[in-house]
Amino acid sequence: MNPSRDRGTPSTGETRIYESMRAPVHTAPYARPTARMVEALEDVSAATACAKLHQMGITRTFIDGPVPLHREPDVKITGGAVTLQFLPRREDVFNGAEQEDAERDTALWGVLESIRPGDVLVVSAHGSHFTGCLGDMLVRYFKLRGGAGIVVDGRVRDAARVRALGVPIWCTGVTPHYASQTELFPAAFNVPVGVGGTLVTPGDLIVADEDGAVVVPQHSAIPLADDALLHQDREAFARRRLDEGGILSDYYPLTGEGLEEYLASRQPAT
Repeated sequence: MNPSRDRGTPSTGETRIYESMRAPVHTAPYARPTARMVEALEDVSAATACAKLHQMGITRTFIDGPVPLHREPDVKITGGAVTLQFLPRREDVFNGAEQEDAERDTALWGVLESIRPGDVLVVSAHGSHFTGCLGDMLVRYFKLRGGAGIVVDGRVRDAARVRALGVPIWCTGVTPHYASQTELFPAAFNVPVGVGGTLVTPGDLIVADEDGAVVVPQHSAIPLADDALLHQDREAFARRRLDEGGILSDYYPLTGEGLEEYLASRQPAT
């Protein structure tokens, strides 16, 4: 926080809370996922990740609400989460009068300047239809820092320019508003956040594709990937058999004789 920048003149009674809330809140350093974890999940779909986590007993992993801003069939990201938390604005804490000049001393600038290559920015914005959490300049900087993609439980702005940047983004829509124009302000980064009804902690893995975004705990990444790739291979076999005229009940789900046929197909030719 730069004390030389003019912040207005809050009254004596509100100075302490105003200044303390204006300083970006963030956690101590956290462990980013390893390259092995990220690579293991690169070929795992969001749907498979969600299903396998459910089987492991972790049932709240789908980030409800955000959908791809770029409607492309091959949109897909995998990476470690860095988090940004928006909170409801209160006039004695953050009144919005300084607007963009004030934002540069908040968690919004703080989180972007913490981005490393391969990070996925996850933004908690309470599903707001009015707060444009990120726009052209901020997404541009995120891309230049090497970020892999963004998941926003809320809106973005500058839609045409943001799409042109090619950064994969999952959000709930677009708005002409900038980040502090309406009811929220960026308060903290790299803290646990609730996004689309799901807990995301810094360092969790995010798998997102056209079906949506899913949170994968680090300790689940490798066992999930091993099981998921086998699951996807079985489904690919079943899909081929159905395309060739097979009966649904014989090949989906893949059990009994269908499973035996699959296992036989995996044996090396003699």
